[in-house]
Amino acid sequence: MTTSPPEYLEKNNLSEDGMKLLSILPKEKGWLGSYAYNYQGFWVPQKFLQAVIAFQQQFQAQDSDIILVTTPKSGTTWLKSLLFALVNRVKHPILEPNHPLLIENPHVLVPFLEHTLYFDGRTDDISTFTSPRLLATHVPFASLPKSVQVSKSKLVYLCRNPRDTFISMWHFTNSLLPDHKEADSIEEMFNLFCKGVSLYGPFWNHVLDYWKKSIEKPNKILFLMYEEIKKKPKIQLKRLADFLECPFSIEEENSGVVDDILNMCSFENLSNLEVNRNGKFSTGEAYKVFFRRGEIGDWKNYFTIEMCNKLNHIVEEKFQGSGLKFSYV
Repeated sequence: MTTSPPEYLEKNNLSEDGMKLLSILPKEKGWLGSYAYNYQGFWVPQKFLQAVIAFQQQFQAQDSDIILVTTPKSGTTWLKSLLFALVNRVKHPILEPNHPLLIENPHVLVPFLEHTLYFDGRTDDISTFTSPRLLATHVPFASLPKSVQVSKSKLVYLCRNPRDTFISMWHFTNSLLPDHKEADSIEEMFNLFCKGVSLYGPFWNHVLDYWKKSIEKPNKILFLMYEEIKKKPKIQLKRLADFLECPFSIEEENSGVVDDILNMCSFENLSNLEVNRNGKFSTGEAYKVFFRRGEIGDWKNYFTIEMCNKLNHIVEEKFQGSGLKFSYV
């Protein structure tokens, strides 16, 4: 089935070097009918390739930087809001009526490096950002700029079980299609996912690399799992605060600050805010597409026994001996 990708994924404004690179990179049919290119071992749509390269070449990390890294569709929006509220809780008290999270989308407050700051030839001056700079990326660890890898900047990594990750990704990409276009079939997209052809995938390579690095460098990388945050949010939020060296005081805990952050950043609250119901990015994407269900186990509504068996086999093979286990319920 052929579909037309959204305009912002079309091949335009590429440099001459970018066009040459595209001509030699391995490519596969990607999601939304666009091609995906294998760059440094991961798959990226043609439109994002130049932005990734610009990020790699131009970004200079500061020791105070906090960079959220995620596999796409693993709870990025939620963790961005938690991160912003946590780090800025003195500057922006949680209960203030005009808190930034109540009037702006989390993706604006914690911008993506390759999807926003270096996207489409932009060279936003982020050296003027207030310290600590809160930034985000989907780029695998080995392809991060050297300055990120060697600096004292903190990386907060988030992943989600592969079944729910796939379903969320499938819904998200289909939500970007024009109304008159037929949705991509789940079978076709599932086969691509299992081949490793997904945004910044293969999924298992992305997760495993950060998992191993978090064990090697526990002060550099905090590895979080979406399901653990959902099940024990207070414990995981306090763990995040400790890692970022801004722990909650006894007074804050007693006065309910932890609960206030979790309530403000809850799916129910964020998804019902006016800005997230009706706001849009400059590319035309509606903010609301980042709020679908936010649940664990939605895969049960879509997966066949055959799909479960196929993905289970891949996951068992790829993660064998790593010590990393996923929760599906």
